[in-house]
Parts: sequence; C-alpha cells; structure tokens
Amino acid sequence: QVRPVESGGGPVQAGGSLRLSCEAPGYYTIVNCMAWFRQIPGKEREGVASISVDNGDTYYVDSVKGRFTISQDSAENTVTLQMNNLQPEDTATYYCAAAVGECLAGDWKSKSWYHYWGQGTQVSVSS
Repeated sequence: QVRPVESGGGPVQAGGSLRLSCEAPGYYTIVNCMAWFRQIPGKEREGVASISVDNGDTYYVDSVKGRFTISQDSAENTVTLQMNNLQPEDTATYYCAAAVGECLAGDWKSKSWYHYWGQGTQVSVSS
C-alpha cells in the first residue's frame, strides 16, 4: 500500500510561491504514476500535474503550465509540487495521488485512475 501524506500548504498572496510535498514511503516500488489534484468545495477534483515514476516524464493541466513544476525524489520517498505566481483561482485543497498504472495508460487527469490518496493540504491565495 501507498499512504501519501501532504504538507506545505498555507496562505499566500497573489504572485507568491508555495512548495507542496507528498511523502509516500516506497511509492516507487508499487506505483507508476504520481499526481497532484485540487478541489474546491462543490466542484469536481481536478488533476493538476502528474509524473511518471519510471522516467520522470511530467504532465500538466493547461491552467498551471509554466507556473507549477512536479518532481520526485525516490530516495526521499517524496513527490513535490512547486507552485509559482499563484493566483486566487489556485485556492483549493491539494491532494497527492498514486496510480498503479502508467500516467498515459489512462486519463491521468481523472481521479478514477488513482488508487491511493492523501488527506489533502489547503492552499489559500489572496489578491
């Protein structure tokens, strides 16, 4: 099993940066795709970025391209989301997710592709 634990959320002003971390011991031996999702109350959970565990290929939703960067450090059992130039519309609860399948073998932006989820960390961006 993979048990992701997120950290690093908090309040930030527009234009600022935050770095989210997902600690998931042993993830690289069990899953092939790690991702970050976000959710606003009353809305669907949205895939933000994913990374292929095997080769490090990364994928992003259009709204965060050029601002967010997903990376992994298997030695530290950590997947990180660096978020720059944050905007109020980025305000959400951010979740770390892990999928057994490859990111591109399914729809990486679909929450149904993922088997393991963290509890989430809140990001609040003020204007």
